[in-house]
Amino acid sequence: MVVELTALHWIYVLFIFLIIGFMVMKRDTTLVSIIGIFLLAIVATGSLSGSVSSVFNSFIYAITELLPTILVISIIVAMSRTLTVTGINDAMISPFAKLIKTPALAYWTIGIVMMCISWFFWPSPAVALMGAVLLPVAVRVGLPALGVAVAMNLFGHGIALSGDFVIQAAPKLTADAAGIPVSSVVQASIPLVIVMGVVTTVTAFYLLKRDMKSGKLKSSGSLEVELKQTSDPTLLTDGAKKFFALLIPVLFAADVAAMSILDLQGGDATALVGGTSIFILLLISLAAHKNKGLEKTTSYLIEGFQFGFKVFGAVIPIAAFFYLGDSGFLKIIGEFLPEASQGIVNDLGVALASVVPLNAEVGAVTLTAVGAITGLDGSGFSGISLAGSVAAIFSTAIGAGAATLTALGQIAAIWVGGGTLVPWALIPAAAICGVDPFELARRNLLPVTIGLVVTTIVAMFLI
Repeated sequence: MVVELTALHWIYVLFIFLIIGFMVMKRDTTLVSIIGIFLLAIVATGSLSGSVSSVFNSFIYAITELLPTILVISIIVAMSRTLTVTGINDAMISPFAKLIKTPALAYWTIGIVMMCISWFFWPSPAVALMGAVLLPVAVRVGLPALGVAVAMNLFGHGIALSGDFVIQAAPKLTADAAGIPVSSVVQASIPLVIVMGVVTTVTAFYLLKRDMKSGKLKSSGSLEVELKQTSDPTLLTDGAKKFFALLIPVLFAADVAAMSILDLQGGDATALVGGTSIFILLLISLAAHKNKGLEKTTSYLIEGFQFGFKVFGAVIPIAAFFYLGDSGFLKIIGEFLPEASQGIVNDLGVALASVVPLNAEVGAVTLTAVGAITGLDGSGFSGISLAGSVAAIFSTAIGAGAATLTALGQIAAIWVGGGTLVPWALIPAAAICGVDPFELARRNLLPVTIGLVVTTIVAMFLI
């Protein structure tokens, strides 16, 4: 099949490299993405006014596509805020404190609990949800605060966020950019997330134990950790806190069961989690604030929306650009591609296959590199659309492995930029543990690097 590559295709490729370059230089990519959208539109249409309108319309398209994801994250953050303010988070996590007797138990208990909570609440709220209760316990039994931060990072911002099996924000972004179903990315990511998670957390634990034994990393058993207490103990009785602490996991467990029984995935699964979170938010607000419950519900929702749009503000422009690589071009700009075109990304993949002998090994290494580079901006999410687009190009050229390559790029991007390696993305966990974010990044570097290498090799066999 002969594919006609036009100026539109080359502009798209040029701006992919420009976006990667700006990310490597740790510069913002919003302006580059907007210029790319404008140039694609004006070259296609020749209309200045239409091209200016296309920039705005591309934002509308991106927001429309991302709105369910932004909404569910905002709602979950709002609900998490009610748990913190009312002290329910303390009641939810305090039973796990009884399990922590040694540094090893502290590391694995904190990590696993962080992972489970992050699946439903996302890591940033989960750090605040856990830190005030489990950090002092871990420090008392001899695990350094740096070790606590490592566990929170690797299990929460690493394993939970890179798979994102429940909320499915990450798979939604990468799947849309790759032009494949969300469920395909989720399924393909499971073995890769397991490999990455096991290799990284075991390696990090080994290095922690080694450095504690040698004295390089000193135990902080006598360290006093100061944490801000943001809860109001008078809002709910101890009995009410325990009731909600039991009710909330039961409701989310019921959601997981419903997803399995009813085969709910993607948007349907996200809607179920989001709706459950809204009802939990309402129940807690009314129970805790009584007559002021109506107003406080709105206040919590506003806080959640502020967080959601702050997180995705950087994602929308770059996602708008990468949506033009697939079906978004037709909807945003119009029918200006060659008659036989299957979309810019697919055309590039077919053309690449005809001139470059690609294989699974080259594709896997490339996607890991692209994912890691896109994560350098420190968000983990702003560049995963790029990973999806590149995965589509390479899978088309190879003739297989679209879901696996997409999942690999997603995992690499989020592990690097979502809160395990880039220092400015580590601030939440570092702050609550009272450690230097740059020291935390250095501590995570070797385990994450080893994990990415092993996971890339495994992906080669799965493509």
